[in-house]
Amino acid sequence: MLATFLIGLREGLEAALVVGILVAYLRRLGRQDALPKLWAGVGLAIALALGIGAVLTFGAYELTFTAQELIGGSLSLLAVGMVTWMIFWMQRAGRTMKATLEGGIDRALTAGGLWALIAIGFVSVAREGIETTLLLWSMVQSFGDAPSALLGALLGLVAAVIVGWLISRGAVKLDLRRFFAWTGGFLVIVAAGVLAYALMDLQEAGALPGPFTAAAPIDPLTGSVAVGWAGLPFGWAFDVSATIAPGGPLAAILQATVGFMPAMTWLQVLAWTLYILIVGSLYIRGLRSRRPSKPRASTDPQLATASHSPQGAA
Repeated sequence: MLATFLIGLREGLEAALVVGILVAYLRRLGRQDALPKLWAGVGLAIALALGIGAVLTFGAYELTFTAQELIGGSLSLLAVGMVTWMIFWMQRAGRTMKATLEGGIDRALTAGGLWALIAIGFVSVAREGIETTLLLWSMVQSFGDAPSALLGALLGLVAAVIVGWLISRGAVKLDLRRFFAWTGGFLVIVAAGVLAYALMDLQEAGALPGPFTAAAPIDPLTGSVAVGWAGLPFGWAFDVSATIAPGGPLAAILQATVGFMPAMTWLQVLAWTLYILIVGSLYIRGLRSRRPSKPRASTDPQLATASHSPQGAA
């Protein structure tokens, strides 16, 4: 519930801020008459996200176990890809987002088309909605506790709308750069866990080699799939189910926060580790490269004068 609450809060706040920028700009231009068209686009985006969630949830009941695992694993991989792209997109385009959105409104108003404004509202929210739907669906499949996970996501979205409204009214001050930096790091860890769960689905379906296929190494003493170094590469990396119950609260907390499962295959562990190392390193590097640097004071008076002159600036 906590993990899905944080995801709902972050993704919802992104969408709320985007919509807030668009609404505020239209009001500043005195074009309140265009607001219903914008809200129509937002409503269509929300309906699309809910529709995708309903199809994924209820459509799975008509499928065989293998088909469910294949589709679940594939969609989880898609969710990881979208989340990873959005993390770096926000990091790169966050500073110019307002200008980009306002430019889109200007072009839509100049064109005077009804569909142009609807499209702006739709695209601005649909991207966040589809990403959130896929990510939450993958996490619900992983947790196996749909009511609590969905309640957490709903509370997060409601909180995001309230916070976004308060920010637009100037009632609260929130360091958005720091907020998105920390939650972006959290999403990197969540995405790594979803990736690990996706690989488990594909291994259970037989699409990837693992403990459920003929490629699994067998322990000669027990006759079961090997665990530990003997299980490398297609067996179990570890199995601590006797210590941490798979359905217990500790397992749920660990899986929601760091993607840990009491029994994980070597393919899962390797994929999780590589994702954290590669994506996490790139994310941290991006944060460091965008820190404002302090200008150095020059000790040479002539250089200092030149740097403040038009020629020096040029």
